[in-house]
Amino acid sequence: MEKRIYSLIVLLVMSSNLQLSTFGFLDPVDFVALQSIRRSLNDMPGSNFFSTWDFTADPCNFAGVYCASDKVIALNLGDPRAGSPGLIGRLDPSIGRLDALVELSVVPGRIMGPLPKSLLHLKSLKFVAVSKNFISGEIGDEIGEIRGLKTLDLSYNQITGDIPRSIGFLPFLTNLILCHNRLSGSIPPFFSLTLTRLDLKHNDLSGSLSSPLPSSLQYLSVSSNRLSSSVDRVLTRLNRLNYLDLSMNQFTGIIPGSLFSFPISNLQLQRNSFTGEIRPLDQVFISTVDLSYNRLSGQISPMLSSVQNLYLNNNRFTGEVPGSFVDGLMEANIQILYLQHNFLTGIEINPTVGVPLSTSLCLQYNCLVPPVQSTCPLKAGKQKTRPTTQCVEWRG
Repeated sequence: MEKRIYSLIVLLVMSSNLQLSTFGFLDPVDFVALQSIRRSLNDMPGSNFFSTWDFTADPCNFAGVYCASDKVIALNLGDPRAGSPGLIGRLDPSIGRLDALVELSVVPGRIMGPLPKSLLHLKSLKFVAVSKNFISGEIGDEIGEIRGLKTLDLSYNQITGDIPRSIGFLPFLTNLILCHNRLSGSIPPFFSLTLTRLDLKHNDLSGSLSSPLPSSLQYLSVSSNRLSSSVDRVLTRLNRLNYLDLSMNQFTGIIPGSLFSFPISNLQLQRNSFTGEIRPLDQVFISTVDLSYNRLSGQISPMLSSVQNLYLNNNRFTGEVPGSFVDGLMEANIQILYLQHNFLTGIEINPTVGVPLSTSLCLQYNCLVPPVQSTCPLKAGKQKTRPTTQCVEWRG
């Protein structure tokens, strides 16, 4: 009833202004909603996105406005070209009156304030991408009412509060990108069988890595949070992963050997508290593996010698470096091999044969006698060899 009255008022306003006779057949509610959206936003200096938004013409011809029949179905606010200035202002609550809206995107800019609550009631939405602005406030549990939502990207904003549990029950959710915000609390369980990308890095999340996580996941990043506990049971089910970043958290326990057989191109597990030995089930063909700054121990597995960029530094590895690593270095199949700050005792490398210039090898601060000269990053420090007392104590 309220919408019918609102529409009647709009029609009366339109009929009283002859200049508006050229706007085509756009639904009057959508027409007025676009007017409100325009008033709440402006071009940043250098942007001319709104230059086509002349309300004496058909709004379906405006930049970023896409219609089907008499309804707005997609709204892409701002010039999407890389480096183009964005918009400034706020998202007006009238955006929630576009009841056929399927897609909403906003280019990087300086849009501030919270997401309008009215937006979270648009059951038609399938794609929402409002990233790299200054959106604040909480997401709101109402997000779970958008049952058809497939992509939600609110990354690089200032959003606070918890991740609503209702998000985990969205049945068709495929991409959830909430990285670089100020979210806190725990990660809710996810039950969508279509979820392929989950990006929550650079927040203030705590607790454990939620279970269940769907086996459909291909991209998982929770880097730079305060997550803890073991992850071996969760990870062993995610055998479709091609990217995994758990770095800079407080995870503990072992790293499952089966993880190294997943179709992963980049494995980032550095700066946690993982313990135990690394025992891949087979030869590892992941291009980058970073296990640095953990508490891993035991001997280095020769199965890792096929990794192109391998970071094992700042752990508790012992014994000799397998000969297969030397072969990989000399053939330039290994580009980066960082083994500094461990308790390694030997490597069969001929000191008279130079390591290829394309390879970066660091072995300092180990228990090698004599120490092997290698080029190391500055953050490796100046000490070439670990004190003998430490090496004796570790062997003992």
